[in-house]
Amino acid sequence: MTTATSAAPAISEPVVIGESARMRAVLEFVRVIGNSDSTVLVTGESGTGKEITATLIHASSRRRHRPLVAVSCALFSETLIESELFGHERGAFTGAIKDRPGRFEMAEGGTIFLDDIDDVPLSMQVKLLRVIQNRTIERLGGTRTIPIDVRILAGTKRDLKQMVAEGRFREDLYYRLNVLPVALPPLRERREDIPPLMEYFLSRYFRRRGEPMPAISGGVRDAFLRYHWPGNVRELENACEQMAQLCKCGVLRVGCVAMTILSEAGKHPRPHLVHPAAARADGPPEARPVPAPLPAASPYAAAAPAPISLDGRLQQLESDLIRWALDVCAGNKSKAARLLQIKRSTLGDRIQRCGLGWPARSHDSRAQALEP
Repeated sequence: MTTATSAAPAISEPVVIGESARMRAVLEFVRVIGNSDSTVLVTGESGTGKEITATLIHASSRRRHRPLVAVSCALFSETLIESELFGHERGAFTGAIKDRPGRFEMAEGGTIFLDDIDDVPLSMQVKLLRVIQNRTIERLGGTRTIPIDVRILAGTKRDLKQMVAEGRFREDLYYRLNVLPVALPPLRERREDIPPLMEYFLSRYFRRRGEPMPAISGGVRDAFLRYHWPGNVRELENACEQMAQLCKCGVLRVGCVAMTILSEAGKHPRPHLVHPAAARADGPPEARPVPAPLPAASPYAAAAPAPISLDGRLQQLESDLIRWALDVCAGNKSKAARLLQIKRSTLGDRIQRCGLGWPARSHDSRAQALEP
């Protein structure tokens, strides 16, 4: 699906903002790189929100008042994709009765998002490489060189480095695209975000129907937390829509959940999650609390609680905070120390004590390059 918009949605969009530390790190990185004109490669499984992430990058940039043009490269054949991206001149092929600008020209002054870049054929990869290097295009059937002022974002669901090793993707194009990498975690690796996403989607569907949001039973929440979500946020959204259509009793119960989800969820234990209060969007990860005791009626409450090591919890908290600061500062220890309000030498000692093994970089050029 190809879309072009002149205004991007606000960054406070709840579908994107999660409560997990990994998603907060992604959003912080998006904020840092927003005003850069460097190329961004967004990687993630299908359904993780690559196009929405591209929208956030555009919305936080100085180009936000210019068009954002999103193109799914998987939709076009090898013969069509060149015309779609670069446009064509009249008479370039049968049916080309007039000049037509391509997506790059439509995005002039703004941003183009090339989703499914891993589906672009090798012959087209050479032409994309020239566009990125020279910042010019030539329409299909034309000889005129057209300069473009466009920021390029790309999305891939496959490992491009592996595709390079297999000879299915050009190495030079990979390095041109992978200037600022943004890796989106799958939903199964950030389960703290499942409850707020579920509530958002359900409330949206009931609001559209003009009905109050019903209560969500503990069984439904438990099933959603246990399920693997191979389709990620997109699958979660579809599951919520299905439940909203089936719910007729005022309470969302397990009977409204698809059997495929229930049967698969029963095969997995309930995960331990970071408490929502420990995942504020404006600060670093907090201590991971002991999960609240389950109700007496729950079959999982029969087992005695396992002992918790206070020293281990504190060390984990310290490691999480240091990792968070280093991630946000792209490995620059001096900036991370200022963020944590400690001396740089103290940070170095604690990195060693926690066994993080972060590579020592006194002057991190990458962090400097990401400064807004």
